[in-house]
Amino acid sequence: MSAALLCRTRIILQKPFVASVKNTSSKAFVATTSSETQGYHGWRYNSTNFASIAAAGLALGSAAAATIALCDVQQQQPPAHKRERKVTAESYIQATSPEHLLKQAHSELTAEEERLEEAALKAKKHGGGLKLFSGNGNMGLSLEIAKILGINLGKATVGQFADGEVNVQIHENVRGKDVYIIQPTCPPVNNNLMELLLMVSTLNRASARRITVVIPYYGYARQDRKMQARVPISAADVARLLEAMGIDRVIAVDLHCGQIQGFFGPRVPVDNLDGGIVGIDHFGSKDLHNPVIVSPDAGGVYRAKKFKEGLAHKYEMNDIGLAMIIKQRARAGTVDKMDLVGDVADCDCILVDDMIDTAGTICKAAAVLKEKGARRVFAFASHGLLSGPGNERIANSVMEECVILNTIPSSPQREANEKLVVLSVAPLLAQTIFNIHAKKSISALFK
Repeated sequence: MSAALLCRTRIILQKPFVASVKNTSSKAFVATTSSETQGYHGWRYNSTNFASIAAAGLALGSAAAATIALCDVQQQQPPAHKRERKVTAESYIQATSPEHLLKQAHSELTAEEERLEEAALKAKKHGGGLKLFSGNGNMGLSLEIAKILGINLGKATVGQFADGEVNVQIHENVRGKDVYIIQPTCPPVNNNLMELLLMVSTLNRASARRITVVIPYYGYARQDRKMQARVPISAADVARLLEAMGIDRVIAVDLHCGQIQGFFGPRVPVDNLDGGIVGIDHFGSKDLHNPVIVSPDAGGVYRAKKFKEGLAHKYEMNDIGLAMIIKQRARAGTVDKMDLVGDVADCDCILVDDMIDTAGTICKAAAVLKEKGARRVFAFASHGLLSGPGNERIANSVMEECVILNTIPSSPQREANEKLVVLSVAPLLAQTIFNIHAKKSISALFK
Protein backbone atom coordinates (compact mmCIF):
# COMPACT_ATOMS: atom_id res chain seq x y z
CA MET A 1 0.00 0.00 0.00
CA SER A 2 2.84 2.42 0.81
CA ALA A 3 4.52 1.74 -2.59
CA ALA A 4 1.29 2.48 -4.38
CA LEU A 5 0.89 5.64 -2.34
CA LEU A 6 4.44 6.76 -3.25
CA CYS A 7 3.72 6.05 -6.89
CA ARG A 8 0.57 8.13 -6.78
CA THR A 9 2.42 10.89 -4.97
CA ARG A 10 5.05 10.90 -7.72
CA ILE A 11 2.30 11.18 -10.31
CA ILE A 12 0.92 14.19 -8.48
CA LEU A 13 4.33 15.84 -8.46
CA GLN A 14 4.71 15.26 -12.21
CA LYS A 15 1.17 16.39 -13.03
CA PRO A 16 0.17 19.00 -10.54
CA PHE A 17 -3.52 19.64 -10.17
CA VAL A 18 -4.40 22.62 -12.36
CA ALA A 19 -7.00 24.06 -10.04
CA SER A 20 -5.36 26.88 -8.07
CA VAL A 21 -6.97 28.90 -5.34
CA LYS A 22 -5.95 32.31 -4.15
CA ASN A 23 -7.74 33.45 -1.02
CA THR A 24 -7.78 37.09 -0.03
CA SER A 25 -9.70 38.89 2.70
CA SER A 26 -12.64 39.69 0.47
CA LYS A 27 -12.49 37.59 -2.74
CA ALA A 28 -11.70 34.02 -3.83
CA PHE A 29 -10.23 33.42 -7.26
CA VAL A 30 -10.54 29.91 -8.73
CA ALA A 31 -8.91 29.11 -12.06
CA THR A 32 -10.01 25.92 -13.81
CA THR A 33 -10.98 24.75 -17.26
CA SER A 34 -14.38 23.49 -18.19
CA SER A 35 -13.04 20.00 -18.96
CA GLU A 36 -11.35 19.83 -15.55
CA THR A 37 -14.57 20.90 -13.86
CA GLN A 38 -16.47 18.18 -15.73
CA GLY A 39 -13.80 15.65 -14.78
CA TYR A 40 -14.08 16.61 -11.13
CA HIS A 41 -17.85 16.28 -11.08
CA GLY A 42 -17.59 12.98 -12.97
CA TRP A 43 -15.25 11.64 -10.32
CA ARG A 44 -17.34 13.03 -7.49
CA TYR A 45 -20.53 11.34 -8.54
CA ASN A 46 -19.64 8.58 -11.04
CA SER A 47 -16.13 7.33 -10.22
CA THR A 48 -15.87 3.60 -9.60
CA ASN A 49 -12.86 4.24 -7.35
CA PHE A 50 -14.93 6.10 -4.77
CA ALA A 51 -15.31 2.98 -2.60
CA SER A 52 -11.58 2.20 -2.66
CA ILE A 53 -10.72 5.78 -1.77
CA ALA A 54 -13.16 5.63 1.13
CA ALA A 55 -11.55 2.42 2.34
CA ALA A 56 -8.12 4.01 2.07
CA GLY A 57 -9.40 6.87 4.20
CA LEU A 58 -10.32 4.43 6.94
CA ALA A 59 -6.94 2.67 6.81
CA LEU A 60 -4.53 5.54 6.21
CA GLY A 61 -6.38 8.58 7.43
CA SER A 62 -7.99 11.57 5.77
CA ALA A 63 -4.72 13.10 4.46
CA ALA A 64 -3.76 9.98 2.50
CA ALA A 65 -7.26 9.59 1.13
CA ALA A 66 -7.19 13.17 -0.09
CA THR A 67 -3.85 12.51 -1.87
CA ILE A 68 -5.23 9.42 -3.60
CA ALA A 69 -8.36 11.33 -4.61
CA LEU A 70 -6.32 14.11 -6.20
CA CYS A 71 -4.21 11.59 -8.08
CA ASP A 72 -7.30 9.82 -9.30
CA VAL A 73 -8.62 13.07 -10.67
CA GLN A 74 -5.42 13.61 -12.61
CA GLN A 75 -5.50 10.12 -14.09
CA GLN A 76 -9.01 10.71 -15.40
CA GLN A 77 -7.99 13.87 -17.27
CA PRO A 78 -7.72 13.54 -21.07
CA PRO A 79 -4.32 13.52 -22.79
CA ALA A 80 -2.43 16.77 -23.03
CA HIS A 81 -3.05 17.18 -26.79
CA LYS A 82 -6.83 16.87 -26.22
CA ARG A 83 -6.89 19.03 -23.16
CA GLU A 84 -8.03 22.62 -23.44
CA ARG A 85 -5.46 25.33 -23.01
CA LYS A 86 -5.02 26.64 -19.49
CA VAL A 87 -6.90 29.79 -18.66
CA THR A 88 -5.14 33.05 -17.99
CA ALA A 89 -5.53 35.31 -15.01
CA GLU A 90 -8.08 37.42 -16.84
CA SER A 91 -10.53 34.48 -17.07
CA TYR A 92 -10.59 33.72 -13.38
CA ILE A 93 -14.03 32.98 -12.00
CA GLN A 94 -14.68 35.54 -9.28
CA ALA A 95 -16.83 34.75 -6.24
CA THR A 96 -18.58 38.06 -5.54
CA SER A 97 -20.79 39.35 -2.76
CA PRO A 98 -24.39 40.59 -3.26
CA GLU A 99 -23.17 44.17 -2.82
CA HIS A 100 -20.71 43.72 -5.69
CA LEU A 101 -23.45 42.32 -7.92
CA LEU A 102 -25.60 45.33 -7.08
CA LYS A 103 -22.76 47.66 -8.06
CA GLN A 104 -22.40 45.83 -11.38
CA ALA A 105 -26.15 46.21 -11.97
CA HIS A 106 -26.00 49.89 -11.05
CA SER A 107 -23.19 50.51 -13.53
CA GLU A 108 -25.65 49.74 -16.33
CA LEU A 109 -28.15 52.36 -15.08
CA THR A 110 -28.30 56.03 -15.93
CA ALA A 111 -27.45 58.67 -13.34
CA GLU A 112 -31.11 59.43 -12.65
CA GLU A 113 -31.98 55.74 -12.32
CA GLU A 114 -29.06 55.25 -9.89
CA ARG A 115 -30.29 58.16 -7.78
CA LEU A 116 -33.80 56.76 -7.61
CA GLU A 117 -32.48 53.29 -6.85
CA GLU A 118 -30.32 54.58 -4.00
CA ALA A 119 -33.24 56.57 -2.59
CA ALA A 120 -35.48 53.50 -2.73
CA LEU A 121 -32.87 51.32 -1.01
CA LYS A 122 -32.34 53.95 1.67
CA ALA A 123 -36.07 54.27 2.29
CA LYS A 124 -36.41 50.49 2.46
CA LYS A 125 -33.49 50.27 4.87
CA HIS A 126 -34.93 52.81 7.29
CA GLY A 127 -38.62 52.04 6.76
CA GLY A 128 -38.72 48.59 8.31
CA GLY A 129 -39.59 49.72 11.83
CA LEU A 130 -41.63 52.81 10.93
CA LYS A 131 -45.39 52.89 11.46
CA LEU A 132 -47.57 55.86 10.52
CA PHE A 133 -51.01 56.41 12.06
CA SER A 134 -53.53 59.21 11.79
CA GLY A 135 -56.55 60.46 13.65
CA ASN A 136 -59.48 62.27 12.11
CA GLY A 137 -57.91 65.73 12.46
CA ASN A 138 -56.47 65.99 8.94
CA MET A 139 -56.69 62.72 7.02
CA GLY A 140 -55.84 64.35 3.69
CA LEU A 141 -52.49 65.63 4.97
CA SER A 142 -51.72 62.24 6.55
CA LEU A 143 -52.35 60.40 3.29
CA GLU A 144 -50.12 62.85 1.42
CA ILE A 145 -47.28 62.34 3.91
CA ALA A 146 -47.64 58.56 3.68
CA LYS A 147 -47.51 58.74 -0.11
CA ILE A 148 -44.31 60.79 -0.05
CA LEU A 149 -42.71 58.37 2.41
CA GLY A 150 -43.78 55.42 0.29
CA ILE A 151 -45.61 53.60 3.09
CA ASN A 152 -49.24 52.94 3.98
CA LEU A 153 -51.10 54.45 6.90
CA GLY A 154 -51.47 52.02 9.77
CA LYS A 155 -54.79 50.26 10.15
CA ALA A 156 -56.72 51.71 13.06
CA THR A 157 -60.26 52.52 14.12
CA VAL A 158 -60.64 56.07 15.42
CA GLY A 159 -64.30 56.94 15.86
CA GLN A 160 -66.98 57.51 18.46
CA PHE A 161 -69.38 55.38 20.40
CA ALA A 162 -73.08 56.16 20.38
CA ASP A 163 -72.73 58.39 23.46
CA GLY A 164 -69.93 60.45 21.88
CA GLU A 165 -66.98 58.80 23.62
CA VAL A 166 -63.84 58.34 21.50
CA ASN A 167 -63.25 54.79 20.28
CA VAL A 168 -59.67 53.82 19.36
CA GLN A 169 -58.42 50.41 18.23
CA ILE A 170 -55.14 49.56 16.49
CA HIS A 171 -55.34 46.68 13.99
CA GLU A 172 -51.60 46.17 13.40
CA ASN A 173 -48.71 44.79 15.40
CA VAL A 174 -46.63 47.71 16.71
CA ARG A 175 -44.46 45.89 19.24
CA GLY A 176 -40.95 47.32 19.09
CA LYS A 177 -41.84 49.76 16.28
CA ASP A 178 -41.21 53.49 15.92
CA VAL A 179 -44.69 54.98 15.62
CA TYR A 180 -45.61 58.42 14.27
CA ILE A 181 -49.11 59.82 14.91
CA ILE A 182 -50.28 62.68 12.67
CA GLN A 183 -53.03 64.63 14.41
CA PRO A 184 -53.51 68.41 14.49
CA THR A 185 -55.56 69.68 17.42
CA CYS A 186 -57.64 71.96 15.23
CA PRO A 187 -61.43 72.41 15.50
CA PRO A 188 -63.11 70.44 16.91
CA VAL A 189 -60.19 70.92 19.29
CA ASN A 190 -61.35 68.80 22.21
CA ASN A 191 -62.31 65.78 20.07
CA ASN A 192 -59.02 65.83 18.18
CA LEU A 193 -57.04 66.25 21.39
CA MET A 194 -58.82 63.32 23.05
CA GLU A 195 -58.23 61.15 19.97
CA LEU A 196 -54.53 61.96 20.13
CA LEU A 197 -54.26 61.19 23.85
CA LEU A 198 -56.06 57.86 23.55
CA MET A 199 -54.04 56.83 20.48
CA VAL A 200 -50.82 57.47 22.39
CA SER A 201 -52.13 55.45 25.33
CA THR A 202 -53.22 52.58 23.09
CA LEU A 203 -49.87 52.38 21.32
CA ASN A 204 -47.95 52.50 24.59
CA ARG A 205 -50.04 49.62 25.95
CA ALA A 206 -49.30 47.75 22.68
CA SER A 207 -45.54 47.95 23.45
CA ALA A 208 -44.53 50.45 20.76
CA ARG A 209 -40.81 51.24 21.04
CA ARG A 210 -41.07 54.99 20.48
CA ILE A 211 -44.04 57.32 19.87
CA THR A 212 -43.64 60.62 18.03
CA VAL A 213 -46.67 62.89 17.72
CA VAL A 214 -46.80 65.09 14.63
CA ILE A 215 -49.00 68.09 15.46
CA PRO A 216 -49.18 70.39 12.42
CA TYR A 217 -51.40 72.78 14.39
CA TYR A 218 -51.00 72.93 18.17
CA GLY A 219 -54.32 73.86 19.76
CA TYR A 220 -54.58 75.92 22.97
CA ALA A 221 -51.26 77.55 22.01
CA ARG A 222 -52.45 81.13 22.42
CA GLN A 223 -52.89 80.79 26.20
CA ASP A 224 -49.17 80.50 26.89
CA ARG A 225 -48.90 82.83 29.91
CA LYS A 226 -51.06 84.52 32.54
CA MET A 227 -52.08 87.89 31.15
CA GLN A 228 -54.58 88.45 33.96
CA ALA A 229 -55.64 86.87 37.21
CA ARG A 230 -57.38 83.49 37.49
CA VAL A 231 -56.74 82.15 33.97
CA PRO A 232 -55.04 78.87 32.97
CA ILE A 233 -51.86 78.42 30.98
CA SER A 234 -53.54 76.03 28.57
CA ALA A 235 -50.53 75.48 26.31
CA ALA A 236 -48.54 74.11 29.26
CA ASP A 237 -51.45 71.98 30.48
CA VAL A 238 -51.84 70.31 27.06
CA ALA A 239 -48.10 69.64 27.02
CA ARG A 240 -48.33 67.97 30.43
CA LEU A 241 -51.25 65.83 29.26
CA LEU A 242 -49.30 64.59 26.25
CA GLU A 243 -46.18 63.96 28.31
CA ALA A 244 -48.17 62.06 30.94
CA MET A 245 -49.55 59.71 28.26
CA GLY A 246 -45.98 58.72 27.36
CA ILE A 247 -44.91 60.47 24.15
CA ASP A 248 -41.24 60.46 23.19
CA ARG A 249 -41.05 63.36 20.73
CA VAL A 250 -43.14 66.21 19.28
CA ILE A 251 -43.06 67.62 15.76
CA ALA A 252 -45.00 70.87 15.32
CA VAL A 253 -45.27 73.57 12.67
CA ASP A 254 -44.93 77.22 13.71
CA LEU A 255 -45.93 77.16 17.35
CA HIS A 256 -47.67 80.36 18.40
CA CYS A 257 -44.71 81.13 20.64
CA GLY A 258 -41.37 79.45 21.03
CA GLN A 259 -41.58 78.94 24.79
CA ILE A 260 -44.15 76.17 24.30
CA GLN A 261 -41.16 73.92 23.59
CA GLY A 262 -40.11 74.45 27.21
CA PHE A 263 -43.48 73.27 28.52
CA PHE A 264 -42.37 69.71 27.69
CA GLY A 265 -39.79 68.04 29.88
CA PRO A 266 -36.18 67.42 28.80
CA ARG A 267 -37.03 63.80 27.94
CA VAL A 268 -39.48 64.94 25.25
CA PRO A 269 -37.66 66.97 22.56
CA VAL A 270 -39.79 69.30 20.43
CA ASP A 271 -39.05 70.12 16.79
CA ASN A 272 -40.73 73.41 15.87
CA LEU A 273 -40.64 73.50 12.07
CA ASP A 274 -40.62 76.81 10.25
CA GLY A 275 -43.57 76.79 7.83
CA GLY A 276 -42.27 79.98 6.26
CA ILE A 277 -39.83 77.94 4.17
CA VAL A 278 -42.83 76.76 2.11
CA GLY A 279 -44.08 80.30 1.62
CA ILE A 280 -40.64 81.56 0.61
CA ASP A 281 -40.70 79.39 -2.51
CA HIS A 282 -44.16 80.69 -3.41
CA PHE A 283 -43.36 84.39 -3.11
CA GLY A 284 -39.88 84.01 -4.55
CA SER A 285 -41.41 83.14 -7.92
CA LYS A 286 -43.44 86.38 -8.01
CA ASP A 287 -42.26 89.60 -9.61
CA LEU A 288 -42.18 91.72 -6.46
CA HIS A 289 -41.54 95.45 -6.61
CA ASN A 290 -39.69 96.90 -3.61
CA PRO A 291 -40.79 94.05 -1.33
CA VAL A 292 -41.40 94.75 2.36
CA ILE A 293 -42.10 92.08 4.96
CA VAL A 294 -44.60 93.30 7.54
CA SER A 295 -45.36 91.84 10.96
CA PRO A 296 -49.00 92.46 12.00
CA ASP A 297 -47.99 92.67 15.69
CA ALA A 298 -44.92 93.25 17.83
CA GLY A 299 -44.68 89.60 18.86
CA GLY A 300 -44.21 88.43 15.27
CA VAL A 301 -41.24 90.62 14.34
CA TYR A 302 -38.77 87.75 14.73
CA ARG A 303 -40.91 85.55 12.44
CA ALA A 304 -41.11 88.30 9.81
CA LYS A 305 -37.35 88.88 10.08
CA LYS A 306 -36.65 85.17 9.43
CA PHE A 307 -39.00 85.23 6.43
CA LYS A 308 -37.17 88.28 5.07
CA GLU A 309 -33.75 86.69 5.53
CA GLY A 310 -34.86 83.44 3.88
CA LEU A 311 -36.28 85.27 0.89
CA ALA A 312 -33.15 87.39 0.53
CA HIS A 313 -30.80 84.42 0.82
CA LYS A 314 -32.59 82.03 -1.52
CA TYR A 315 -33.62 84.47 -4.25
CA GLU A 316 -30.88 87.11 -3.80
CA MET A 317 -33.29 89.93 -2.98
CA ASN A 318 -31.06 92.34 -1.12
CA ASP A 319 -33.46 95.28 -1.09
CA ILE A 320 -36.19 93.74 1.09
CA GLY A 321 -37.58 96.04 3.78
CA LEU A 322 -39.04 95.25 7.19
CA ALA A 323 -42.00 96.95 8.87
CA MET A 324 -44.24 96.35 11.87
CA ILE A 325 -47.79 97.15 12.91
CA ILE A 326 -48.54 97.85 16.56
CA LYS A 327 -52.09 96.86 17.40
CA GLN A 328 -54.20 97.63 20.42
CA ARG A 329 -56.96 95.15 21.19
CA ALA A 330 -60.24 96.18 22.80
CA ARG A 331 -60.90 92.52 23.67
CA ALA A 332 -59.96 89.06 22.33
CA GLY A 333 -60.59 88.91 18.59
CA THR A 334 -61.24 92.64 18.24
CA VAL A 335 -58.60 95.23 17.25
CA ASP A 336 -59.16 98.81 18.33
CA LYS A 337 -56.24 100.69 16.73
CA MET A 338 -53.23 100.01 14.48
CA ASP A 339 -50.06 102.04 13.99
CA LEU A 340 -47.48 101.37 11.27
CA VAL A 341 -43.75 101.45 12.00
CA GLY A 342 -41.85 101.68 8.71
CA ASP A 343 -42.26 102.95 5.16
CA VAL A 344 -44.35 101.01 2.63
CA ALA A 345 -45.04 103.65 -0.02
CA ASP A 346 -44.96 102.16 -3.56
CA CYS A 347 -43.98 98.75 -2.17
CA ASP A 348 -45.30 95.21 -2.44
CA CYS A 349 -46.04 94.20 1.14
CA ILE A 350 -46.20 90.66 2.54
CA LEU A 351 -47.93 90.29 5.91
CA VAL A 352 -46.42 87.31 7.75
CA ASP A 353 -48.17 85.72 10.73
CA ASP A 354 -48.41 82.29 12.31
CA MET A 355 -52.21 81.95 12.14
CA ILE A 356 -55.36 83.59 10.84
CA ASP A 357 -58.39 83.00 13.05
CA THR A 358 -61.26 85.39 12.32
CA ALA A 359 -59.04 87.37 9.88
CA GLY A 360 -59.87 90.66 11.61
CA THR A 361 -56.25 91.56 12.33
CA ILE A 362 -54.84 90.59 8.93
CA CYS A 363 -57.57 92.35 6.94
CA LYS A 364 -57.34 95.57 8.97
CA ALA A 365 -53.55 95.51 8.67
CA ALA A 366 -53.87 95.19 4.88
CA ALA A 367 -56.19 98.20 4.84
CA VAL A 368 -53.69 100.25 6.90
CA LEU A 369 -50.87 99.35 4.47
CA LYS A 370 -53.01 100.44 1.51
CA GLU A 371 -53.74 103.74 3.23
CA LYS A 372 -49.99 104.27 3.70
CA GLY A 373 -49.37 103.91 -0.04
CA ALA A 374 -48.61 100.20 -0.48
CA ARG A 375 -48.66 99.05 -4.11
CA ARG A 376 -49.88 95.48 -3.48
CA VAL A 377 -50.59 93.57 -0.27
CA PHE A 378 -50.13 89.84 0.20
CA ALA A 379 -50.48 87.74 3.33
CA PHE A 380 -48.89 84.50 4.49
CA ALA A 381 -49.82 82.41 7.53
CA SER A 382 -49.00 78.83 8.44
CA HIS A 383 -52.40 78.06 9.97
CA GLY A 384 -55.63 79.23 8.39
CA LEU A 385 -58.33 78.62 11.00
CA LEU A 386 -60.73 81.11 9.35
CA SER A 387 -63.26 80.85 12.14
CA GLY A 388 -66.64 82.55 11.79
CA PRO A 389 -66.50 85.34 9.19
CA GLY A 390 -62.79 84.82 8.46
CA ASN A 391 -63.20 83.38 4.97
CA GLU A 392 -65.65 86.11 3.94
CA ARG A 393 -63.44 88.87 5.30
CA ILE A 394 -60.50 87.69 3.22
CA ALA A 395 -62.66 87.50 0.11
CA ASN A 396 -63.75 91.13 0.60
CA SER A 397 -60.34 92.49 1.70
CA VAL A 398 -57.89 94.64 -0.23
CA MET A 399 -55.32 91.84 -0.34
CA GLU A 400 -54.19 90.43 -3.68
CA GLU A 401 -53.99 86.91 -2.19
CA CYS A 402 -53.75 85.20 1.17
CA VAL A 403 -51.46 82.16 1.34
CA ILE A 404 -51.91 79.48 4.01
CA LEU A 405 -50.65 75.94 4.61
CA ASN A 406 -52.78 72.81 4.77
CA THR A 407 -52.07 72.17 8.45
CA ILE A 408 -55.85 72.43 8.92
CA PRO A 409 -58.27 70.58 6.61
CA SER A 410 -59.92 72.63 3.89
CA SER A 411 -63.61 73.16 3.21
CA PRO A 412 -65.74 73.92 0.14
CA GLN A 413 -66.07 77.55 1.27
CA ARG A 414 -62.31 77.98 1.32
CA GLU A 415 -61.86 76.36 -2.07
CA ALA A 416 -64.42 78.79 -3.51
CA ASN A 417 -62.43 81.79 -2.22
CA GLU A 418 -60.33 83.05 -5.15
CA LYS A 419 -58.00 85.07 -2.92
CA LEU A 420 -57.10 82.06 -0.77
CA VAL A 421 -54.09 79.98 -1.84
CA VAL A 422 -53.33 76.74 0.02
CA LEU A 423 -49.80 75.29 -0.05
CA SER A 424 -48.90 71.80 1.10
CA VAL A 425 -46.66 71.26 4.12
CA ALA A 426 -46.60 67.48 3.54
CA PRO A 427 -43.12 67.38 1.87
CA LEU A 428 -41.58 69.22 4.83
CA LEU A 429 -43.23 66.94 7.40
CA ALA A 430 -42.41 63.79 5.44
CA GLN A 431 -38.73 64.74 5.16
CA THR A 432 -38.64 65.57 8.87
CA ILE A 433 -40.13 62.18 9.79
CA PHE A 434 -37.62 60.41 7.56
CA ASN A 435 -34.67 62.35 8.97
CA ILE A 436 -35.70 61.62 12.55
CA HIS A 437 -36.19 57.93 11.82
CA ALA A 438 -32.86 57.75 9.97
CA LYS A 439 -31.12 59.74 12.74
CA LYS A 440 -30.25 62.63 10.46
CA SER A 441 -30.19 66.37 11.02
CA ILE A 442 -33.39 68.41 10.87
CA SER A 443 -31.79 71.84 10.95
CA ALA A 444 -30.20 71.03 7.58
CA LEU A 445 -33.69 71.28 6.02
CA PHE A 446 -33.80 75.02 6.74
CA LYS A 447 -30.33 76.03 5.57
